[in-house]
Amino acid sequence: MDFSTLRNLISRYCAGEENWVDSRTVYIGHKEPPPGAEAYIPQRFPDNRIVSSKYTFWNFIPKNLFEQFRRIANFYFLIIFLVQLIIDTPTSPITSGLPLFFVITVTAIKQGYEDWLRHKADNAINQCPVHVIQHGNVVRKQSRKLRVGDIVRVKEDESFPCDLILLSTSRDDGTCFVTTASLDGESSHKTYYAVQDTKAFNTEEAIDTIHATIECEQPQPDLYKFVGRINIYLARDEPVARPLGSENLLLRGATLKNTEYIYAVAIYTGMETKMALNYQSKSQKRSAVEKSMNSYLIVYLCILIGKALINTILKYVWQADPNRDEPWYNERTESERQRHILIRAFTDFLAFMVLFNYIIPVSMYVTVEMQKFLGSYFITWDDDMFDEELDTGALVNTSDLNEELGQVEYVFTDKTGTLTENNMEFIECCVDGHVYVPHAICNGQVMAAAAGIDMIDSSPGAESREHEELFFRAVCLCHTVQVKEEETVDGIKRGIHQGKATSFYISSSPDEVALVEGMKRLGFTYLRLKDSHMEILNREDEIERFELLEVLNFDSVRRRMSVIVRSNTGEYYLFCKGADSAIFPRIVSGKVDEVRARVEHNAVEGLRTLCVAYKKLSHIEYEEVCHLLSSAKLALQDRDKKLSEAYDTIERDFILLGATAVEDRLQDKAADTIESLHKAGMKVWVLTGDKMETAAATCYASKLFRRSTQILELTTKRTEEQSLHDVLHDLSRTVLRQHGSMIRDTFSGLSNEFQDYGLIIDGATLSAVLKPAPEGGGGASGGNYKEIFLEICRNCSAVLCCRMAPLQKAQIVKLIKASKEHPITLAVGDGANDVSMILEAHVGIGIMGKEGRQAARNSDYAIPKFKHLKKMLLVHGHYYYIRIAELVQYFFYKNVCFIFPQFLYQFFCGFSQQPLYDTAYLTLYNISFTSLPILLYSLIEQHINMDILKKDPSLYRDIAKNSLLRWPIFIYWTFLGVFDAVVFFFGAFFLFDNTTFTSNGQLMTTNTQMMFGNWTFGTLVFTVLVFTVTLKLALDTHYWTWINHFVIWGSLLFYVIFSLLWGGIIWPFLNYQRMYYVFMQMLSSGPAWLSIILLIMVSLLPDVVKKVLCRALWPTTTERIQRMKADRHFERVMTFSHDSLLEGAQSSSEA
Repeated sequence: MDFSTLRNLISRYCAGEENWVDSRTVYIGHKEPPPGAEAYIPQRFPDNRIVSSKYTFWNFIPKNLFEQFRRIANFYFLIIFLVQLIIDTPTSPITSGLPLFFVITVTAIKQGYEDWLRHKADNAINQCPVHVIQHGNVVRKQSRKLRVGDIVRVKEDESFPCDLILLSTSRDDGTCFVTTASLDGESSHKTYYAVQDTKAFNTEEAIDTIHATIECEQPQPDLYKFVGRINIYLARDEPVARPLGSENLLLRGATLKNTEYIYAVAIYTGMETKMALNYQSKSQKRSAVEKSMNSYLIVYLCILIGKALINTILKYVWQADPNRDEPWYNERTESERQRHILIRAFTDFLAFMVLFNYIIPVSMYVTVEMQKFLGSYFITWDDDMFDEELDTGALVNTSDLNEELGQVEYVFTDKTGTLTENNMEFIECCVDGHVYVPHAICNGQVMAAAAGIDMIDSSPGAESREHEELFFRAVCLCHTVQVKEEETVDGIKRGIHQGKATSFYISSSPDEVALVEGMKRLGFTYLRLKDSHMEILNREDEIERFELLEVLNFDSVRRRMSVIVRSNTGEYYLFCKGADSAIFPRIVSGKVDEVRARVEHNAVEGLRTLCVAYKKLSHIEYEEVCHLLSSAKLALQDRDKKLSEAYDTIERDFILLGATAVEDRLQDKAADTIESLHKAGMKVWVLTGDKMETAAATCYASKLFRRSTQILELTTKRTEEQSLHDVLHDLSRTVLRQHGSMIRDTFSGLSNEFQDYGLIIDGATLSAVLKPAPEGGGGASGGNYKEIFLEICRNCSAVLCCRMAPLQKAQIVKLIKASKEHPITLAVGDGANDVSMILEAHVGIGIMGKEGRQAARNSDYAIPKFKHLKKMLLVHGHYYYIRIAELVQYFFYKNVCFIFPQFLYQFFCGFSQQPLYDTAYLTLYNISFTSLPILLYSLIEQHINMDILKKDPSLYRDIAKNSLLRWPIFIYWTFLGVFDAVVFFFGAFFLFDNTTFTSNGQLMTTNTQMMFGNWTFGTLVFTVLVFTVTLKLALDTHYWTWINHFVIWGSLLFYVIFSLLWGGIIWPFLNYQRMYYVFMQMLSSGPAWLSIILLIMVSLLPDVVKKVLCRALWPTTTERIQRMKADRHFERVMTFSHDSLLEGAQSSSEA
């Protein structure tokens, strides 16, 4: 049942106030409010236990068996096994039961072990110690025993055990610094604030005296949103109400930094924490190949039932003639005669099902499991995917999806830490048209050769010097950077200079650090924030102090931030920095054209640009600003809207100072990887929680967007100006203008004949697009928005989704998965915020970066760097797919060849269910005689050299959309199997129908007659069968090694030796009655040898002819490259031979 729906119904019809039910009241320290203040209604909340495991000790066996028998093949073999147990069948139950038991047991052990590891990880988290304040004392308890309302103490470098509201910190200003690397991949420090009225309670005794309640919304997954209020009961009866927002909420999994300790109250626990709500359940993923196998299995099941039905009907038609009833020596008992004809017919039908059951190969599933498991080691052993910096290579967490790596159509990637290194470098700044470029400044690390300052253009004159210094001061003051004085942070020594500890900068935004560092190299050093005063060291080594009065924080809609400061002389300044689009419209004076030209130049280079402006405030204006801000901040309703209006009023009439340019370094070869993925026909989407400008700059730098790309925006800013309906239809008309309603092909993204489009969408707009249509809302909204949005996306070569919550990333992936083309999706990310997306996609890949290993642990595959994705898909994915596609088709083919002669044989044995082959041959055909060659092929086959696959990504398109397992190819293999089976059976039948073709070609006499009975006939057919299917695989093999030769020819030799042994030739005590001397007798006949060779050649001929014609007339890209490679090899051989002949002739003449 949907509990949110139930809550809404209760609130609507009972309470009459919908929002009331959707909120919770938390009593801090479990203290009741004062009498008469408000009703005390204790609520039940879950404990703090985290559960990521799938099974328990009690439900493992039934649940696992249920999941395994949901697979069609397993269920089918179970039914066949039960039939063999119940009725008298031509073959033993062991032939079906043993392989089934093996598959079920191996799979159960594998899944049980994986779940045991999840249990182990859960226990480690749930038993982690936390410190709780009770009656003024610190009590240590396990994390799982934490309850909503408990007051928790967290020390520096500890992680938060649940979602907490910050009450007080060790700092006097009530702030603390947090890294959310394990949540959103950001390694930078973010600032959080304690409630103003509780920040003074910073000891165990004091915090225990707080009397307050918190009213807040029920748990919801948006990491960036929180609405609540705290009611603090002081001496007087009326409580003091203070608003609570996301700046007060500490999320589970984040880590406390640069703050000695904090006190906070548990607000959401266990599976109700925001990160737990963002985790998708880990469902079993199935590959496209496995789905194809299941489809083929159903077809072959229908063929099997059809065969059994035909034989059953024909048996009773044949026996209708009294002269053709069962022979006297096999006369049925009276009880058998008494049985109803329908029961007899049903029993015969089941017996035929068991006889022909081998057409569905249980061994194929065992071979596929082995191929996937062993094949996965090629990824882990790949030295090209080993990263020396991290000292680790690629990991395979699940081998079930290897071949899916060769079928990817959409790649969804995170930005920070995945495409980029999250390492900002200050490039330049421009003041009134003058450009300043310091040498390499990078996140507090002064690189080599950074002593000087390069000035590009001419230096400013004396008149402009004041503006220049004001710009440097503005950048030094307009930020939220903190100064760290210690030697180490996160265990890494930083800021060490000549053996002494020096300060360095930390911030929630890495580019702020780069800007402040850039100013330091240009002569203005930000020293610290102390007692609400910001201190700067200027070029004359004088310390300037500015009182920090207000901070107007950055938000994605305004796209700017401001500070209001007061200088030593008493002047009020408002400094503002932000995106050019957010600053230029608010400028009233300054050298706008010069600065705009430089900003546009840097934007084209893919740099992150910010504009800086200021204005002076009089004391009266400052008082008005304070009044505006305080009234907006205290509003409990529409707080965000009122703050936005206040900011809009304050931030205007600026004087432009200049602009800055910062580069977020891309990971090595990230742009090359994305370009290769595009050429391979994949569409790449970037899903990030970052702001739009930053993400867009990265997309340009990584070649996701090119200079010719026309950017389409579907953002909050645009939907505020126009309705969502109008914006979507405008965009739809734009992308379809050139080609009517025709949807561009997936692979036309790089074509020059189309205008390239890139779409940018933000999280808020996406929510509106995905919002379900209200009942009776009409067709123009809701559900239709998804279709229009998808149509726009299909026609865009790249899509950027910014300001995304973790669950929204998963929703995007799910939306594309469910679209009518049902494309194969891949998600790649490095943070815990990417886990939902990784679990939702068909294939999930985690980057083992600096931001923890949660993404890597929850992924199907883990790689050290984004660049390794290229080889994983274009080489490993390509090989895995062509190998397993051949394996699946070949298995069905060789089983048709195997069992169709058995079907034909029933027409010649009175439909008596007589097996054509001996029991040993029936059992060992798939297990021993033909299993190893195809297993080895599926592990080491390389139809094209891997260097060519890397250099030419377009080869990936040859295998796209499951092209090697389509129905026409499947039908071809099936008919090829039927043709070969007919050749085996009737070839052997007609060759030996003439009785003179026996005993080494001599005419038969009474003394020399050698009875070619049914076992000899069956053995002859079986011999031709084994040699034909093995040589068919040899013809398909392109990559020959000594192992191939050993296994292919060794398998044929093993068959011959086994047959000789089984016939009792070498060891007479093995004289198995019906096969005694049969094989030797067959080989003693010259015509038998001739017929074996002839039948093998006739069977292989159609496939060879078909291949030659197809390669000559309709070659694929892959086949063209194979032919070019063969031609080059032939030329080298001929040249070498020619040179050898010339050398020989020359040496002869000299002699």
